[in-house]
Amino acid sequence: MHPAYSVIFFTTASGAGYGLWIWLGLRTLLDGLPDRAAPSVTALVLGGVLVTLGLLSSTFHLGHPERAWRAFSQWRSSWLSREGVAAVATYLPAGALFLVFLLPGSLPGAGLFAALLVSGALVTLWCTGMIYASLRTVPEWNHGLVPTIYIALAAATGALLLATIDVAFGQRSEILLLVAAAALLAGALMKWTYWQRIDVAPAPYTLEQAIGIPGASGIRPLDPPHTQPNFVMREMGYAVGRRHAGRLRRWTMALLFALPLVALVIAALVPVLSLIALPLALLSAGAGVLVERWLFFAEARHVSMLYYGAALGGREAAAP
Repeated sequence: MHPAYSVIFFTTASGAGYGLWIWLGLRTLLDGLPDRAAPSVTALVLGGVLVTLGLLSSTFHLGHPERAWRAFSQWRSSWLSREGVAAVATYLPAGALFLVFLLPGSLPGAGLFAALLVSGALVTLWCTGMIYASLRTVPEWNHGLVPTIYIALAAATGALLLATIDVAFGQRSEILLLVAAAALLAGALMKWTYWQRIDVAPAPYTLEQAIGIPGASGIRPLDPPHTQPNFVMREMGYAVGRRHAGRLRRWTMALLFALPLVALVIAALVPVLSLIALPLALLSAGAGVLVERWLFFAEARHVSMLYYGAALGGREAAAP
């Protein structure tokens, strides 16, 4: 599939924003209102900025972005519509919690707002992952680990963001560093498992099914259906070479998981270096997520390409 840069930015930015909201909400739910409102307000506002920018960017690849509002009406059957409804609904507890932080003691229900914020962020992330996982026409996306990976990576980047904000305000939480490390390790394990499984997954459909003769065998195309690439071939048939995919996977593991983990260990063992180590971990993880998201699209192959003679199933089908 051709990587859509607006969607890559959307899933990266909004994922970090929702992850930041999740950990901020959990901390508020467990510890109550903070003694200093500035770090929490900063985290809440930054999460909102990332979520909003991500949601806005997700409309850029549409032919008519002004019609995006119509997607909200299909929530009974569309994960995209459910994502939109959940995303808008999550702004409500975020706004309420913002007022609670600014006016402590004046508004009741901080725990309730925090719980709703966490729930809304998790539901939105799950819906985003299910947009892709529900597509049977893209075997690499139609996988049970896809929505879980979305949540794990959002949790990891969100924890790194919150830890960096805390350190910037002179606060420090060993538990948050441990949470960020655990989320990174979980994300690395799930992403590696996902890659291993899609590499050996058999093709769900055959060329015979693509051309409407499911009972036949040994059919092969003699000539291409078109004399030049069309829209389907450009958008659905984008392929990344096996050699490049392997290199980008290694970059993902290094930038998104290994380097941030090393930085977290340094921040835990040498607290005085936290103000340097944590921003570097955040920058590395952000770059790693961008590479991971690009590869998530580039490695996916739509079954419509069977009609054009492409092969599906396993890495042997990737472009050389």
